Amino acid sequence: MVTPPRLFLLPLIASFLSLSSSGTQPPAPSSLIFPVVKDEASRQYYTTIALGTPPSPVKAVLDLSGSYSWFDCAAHYNPSSSSSHRHILCSSARCRAARGGGCFNDTCSVFVHNPLTDVVIEAGLGEDVAVVHHTDGIKYTSRGVIFMRGISGAGNGVIALSLAPTSLATKSSADLNLPHKLALCLPSSSSSSGHGDFYLGGGPYLRPPIKEDISKSLLVTQLLIDPVSQPPSHGSASPSDQYFIDVTAIKVNFAPVNFKASLLAIDKNGRGGTKISTLTPYTVLHSTIYKALVAEFSRQAAEKKIRRVEPIAPSGVAGPDVPVIVLVLRSDAQWRIEGANSMVRVSKEVMCLGFVEGGSRPRTAIVIGAHQMEDNLVEFDAASLMFRFSNSLLLRNTSCSHS
Repeated sequence: MVTPPRLFLLPLIASFLSLSSSGTQPPAPSSLIFPVVKDEASRQYYTTIALGTPPSPVKAVLDLSGSYSWFDCAAHYNPSSSSSHRHILCSSARCRAARGGGCFNDTCSVFVHNPLTDVVIEAGLGEDVAVVHHTDGIKYTSRGVIFMRGISGAGNGVIALSLAPTSLATKSSADLNLPHKLALCLPSSSSSSGHGDFYLGGGPYLRPPIKEDISKSLLVTQLLIDPVSQPPSHGSASPSDQYFIDVTAIKVNFAPVNFKASLLAIDKNGRGGTKISTLTPYTVLHSTIYKALVAEFSRQAAEKKIRRVEPIAPSGVAGPDVPVIVLVLRSDAQWRIEGANSMVRVSKEVMCLGFVEGGSRPRTAIVIGAHQMEDNLVEFDAASLMFRFSNSLLLRNTSCSHS
């Protein structure tokens, strides 16, 4: 029988130790901060964390939808070379907590979907330590569960940031007594121009030259729960671990985009609605919504004397100074998608609308992609089920990129 590939989950668990020279234990952190770098080739966003003993730096792609963190054991990080690595045993409390259902050579295993290769595999679970950073610069180590293989060129792993109990966001909150909050500030430029950040536990969110903590001025709406999860991670009987928001309408400037409003609701089978994804490069829309948006956007662009060119996959409208696309959310909060986030430059003279047609029967009506989140600070508050966002920081003379 062939041994299943070794996977590692990276939720943090209880204890943490200071790596400072004094060797004394610092107070529990109020939040953690990680650098985020954009990979232009894959249009993915990754961070670097240190795994194992001795620590090995590993680049890992951020996945808002992921239940498990993945690491390629054949590159950079080798569990057999780490003195702190442990297998997760079958029928153990850690195996049950990780939703493990299989067993091979007394190692807990799970069936998981690799979102980067679109392949489902069975994988054995293990755990090791990871180094994390407090927002004040203090470093901690924490024993964690980790996992995998088969990653793109942007990194050697995937960091799971969903609502799942096994994700880094959930476990760090529980084990380090942090507020159950996750925030992203994705950079629009590549690594040569600086990096953005992601936060666990909340702010402060500081972006010079803005003097105040940005968290004080964020807009807010409710997070929704899709009642049906997407298999195969842990079956379809339980609610989804992904982040959904309640988009009630779409406008281009002040003009409504006309389509059947029922497409925006999540039905009893878990279809419809709007979710947010870091692995989706550009926002994907149900065909009906896409066609209506393109029609209204093109009409207003024509009024601004913007010339339309032949469509270039995956987008279909071109132009520089463009109308603003507005997602109207519950409580009448408005996520304004300005030109920097709605358009994608494909040549010196041509830009295309950064939205993709997703077909007539997609599971989710709107999947907000990473391009639309760049240079916006977004916060997912799992404790209160609230989503907070800044709109474009470029309008405030700052951005997510810094050195």
